[in-house]
Amino acid sequence: MAVVKACKILITGANRGLGLEMIKQLSANSCPKQHIFATCRDPDGPKSEALRTLMFVLLLLDSDDPSSLNLLVNNAGIVANGTIQTSSVEDMKNTNTNVIGPLLIIRAAKASGIPEMSMSKVRFNMLTVLAAEEFKADEILCMALHPGWVKTELGGDEATLEPKESVEGMLRVIGSLTKKQHGGFMNYTGETVTW
Repeated sequence: MAVVKACKILITGANRGLGLEMIKQLSANSCPKQHIFATCRDPDGPKSEALRTLMFVLLLLDSDDPSSLNLLVNNAGIVANGTIQTSSVEDMKNTNTNVIGPLLIIRAAKASGIPEMSMSKVRFNMLTVLAAEEFKADEILCMALHPGWVKTELGGDEATLEPKESVEGMLRVIGSLTKKQHGGFMNYTGETVTW
């Protein structure tokens, strides 16, 4: 297994699929000072049972509901006079660039023949680019990582990868990141993906 040097790790959506597999693999890491914070929307619900058996503390975090973020509120987006740290959810909702930009990118992608482009993924990719630029001065590495098409509830049975293989690859990539990959987009094998 790849060694991840980070000691404090927050994983969202940790109750199933890739999040759960990442918790399993990181828990097997023998880093004595490592602290893993697992979060999900319904920590007491039936879909979190497997995670509860692995973790001592499981935190409620619904990324769609800012009031559930009791440790971190991530307000991010393109704002004329704001930053990732100072922009509110309302700022994001009221900023036309956050909707028009992705719409134009999706239209261009559809015109070029890329099938089934997802608006939420395009917006997330843009957010990654903006976060990377903003965090550069703080020397915080930021990049997007594609897990591949994985056999999870979201990926479906037709997917080509098992969660274990995908997470092993992603942890290898995370463990080998340098400033060279800052702001980039890579897949679980470490190959650069074109935005």
